[in-house]
Amino acid sequence: MYSKKLDHNDNHKPMSHLYLSKTVPPAHEFKFTWYRSREKQETCHSVTCPRRGSYSPLEWSKYKIRGGWNRRLEKGADHGAEVTAVMCVDNRRSCFGKKFCNEDCFVKGWRESGAVAPGVHKKKGEEDERQPQDAKSPQHSPNLGPSSPAPKEAPKFSHIAKVDADEWEVVAQTQGEDSSFSPPPDVVGHKLLLLTEAVVAGKDTVLMSRTAKTDLCLSAPPSPPKRQLVTAKNIPSAGFRFRAVTYNILAEIYATGSMYPYCDYYALQWDYRFQNIKRELMSIDGDVISLQEVQSDYFTSHVQPFFNELGYDGQFKQKTRDAMGIAGKVDGCAMFWKRSKLQVVEAYSIEFNELAERQASSLGMNPRKEETVHYINRLKKDNIAQIVVLEFIQQSTRSSANQHSRICMVNTHLLANKEHPDIKLWQAWQLVSQVEEYALSRNLPVMICGDLNSTPDSAVYDLLAAQTVHPGHPDLQEKAGKDRVLPDPRNITHSLSLASAYQTVMGDEPEFTNYTGGFRGTLDYIWYSADTLRPLSTAPIHSEETIHEYGIALPNTQFSSDHILMMADMQLGGPARG
Repeated sequence: MYSKKLDHNDNHKPMSHLYLSKTVPPAHEFKFTWYRSREKQETCHSVTCPRRGSYSPLEWSKYKIRGGWNRRLEKGADHGAEVTAVMCVDNRRSCFGKKFCNEDCFVKGWRESGAVAPGVHKKKGEEDERQPQDAKSPQHSPNLGPSSPAPKEAPKFSHIAKVDADEWEVVAQTQGEDSSFSPPPDVVGHKLLLLTEAVVAGKDTVLMSRTAKTDLCLSAPPSPPKRQLVTAKNIPSAGFRFRAVTYNILAEIYATGSMYPYCDYYALQWDYRFQNIKRELMSIDGDVISLQEVQSDYFTSHVQPFFNELGYDGQFKQKTRDAMGIAGKVDGCAMFWKRSKLQVVEAYSIEFNELAERQASSLGMNPRKEETVHYINRLKKDNIAQIVVLEFIQQSTRSSANQHSRICMVNTHLLANKEHPDIKLWQAWQLVSQVEEYALSRNLPVMICGDLNSTPDSAVYDLLAAQTVHPGHPDLQEKAGKDRVLPDPRNITHSLSLASAYQTVMGDEPEFTNYTGGFRGTLDYIWYSADTLRPLSTAPIHSEETIHEYGIALPNTQFSSDHILMMADMQLGGPARG
């Protein structure tokens, strides 16, 4: 701990005459005390406010406060862009010092309020706020003048914060390293105050303390809207049934205010978003869940413990790039399966960076040449995929493993950059080539789930659906010279018989699976082996109207990712009934 020591006799000398004095504090530890305001806080002073008395974060988003989607259409996209609270500062009104949630409520509150006698709001010893004050008076001088007394040197450990017991009551106390605090439901509508004290180790002597206050506490969001299933027309007669889920949950490193300026700051925080994501995943109750944009540090601290408690086993594969400044700040893919229903037989990962180097080698390219380095660097985008072979528990105890009780599950997240459709196609081609080599030799049905970052009119989609790509496809436009990475289109093929679960059941792909302020389209898919698997049902995506109930786009206070969860009930084996 360091404190600045000032020579009082030369307090007007240049800063170079100041020096630092190192002060070593005694052995100490930290004590944390959480307080709750004794009174609930009023959300809006206007008695006619439709949100008055509500503490739901859905009601208090800046989107709702501004009037929602209809008001946005009436007033324009930028109406009230920064106004989320208004306070009356006229002490002649009875609403002086009161907060209003928006301009409309302020106008109503102003009309509802009346005038008060002069000095009613004035505290003891204060001047009337309406009276101008002498700018030359010492209390308004920003700097100490020559005639001001020299400042006294503060004691080394002197700052002791005080908490008004009439205003605050203790709700929790923690000490040491494990000092986390999860607010209980009874703090909703109250403000919280945290008192942090540095105390002498083994004693109650306080060396220093500080306080910090929160705004009023909001409740947890309600459960997400239920999604009704749409059932396929032809239902298979027999076979193992399971529910497959894919969901890009939006990594914390990408959930920034600059990327999603329409979303409330608190609704972009991981702790808030993960609560919504958990509720959504629990309501869907998948048997095999493929997640993308799972952040490495949060996989360990949040995601894996959550699934483990629910009865899932799982694996994680991190993207092949360095962390963004802090350890763990890299996203990847994670796959989970219910341990009561499925068990892992084999598991592999695909690193497209490694495949790029292998392909350059197979083409006989000299690794020392500039064109080879450029070729590899164009293909190296750090994306990965997971391959996990799962076996249904009901069959795993038989003396000889039944191949029809196993399934090859693939989870991937392809390149997002829209400027490189050729790289996306190369990744998809390498993916199906690897899966084909592995699964067909074992006669395994395949499911490919994930965020392909490719729309239904892309070459990636055509490759998966039709096993080839038309040479005239726009994504196959040849790059000039050394930028070319794709082979002859006739060689970009595979022999997996794949179909899209949503297209099969719904008759078309969803209108969108990614809905942001700058993009609206389908990027996420559930593909399956059409000759050995049957889709039974899928869950239609949320409508635009549903999204606009909570925000301009995704993410928002209710839906905490910019992608929409996809799910399909599948059946292994058994011909479809005609």
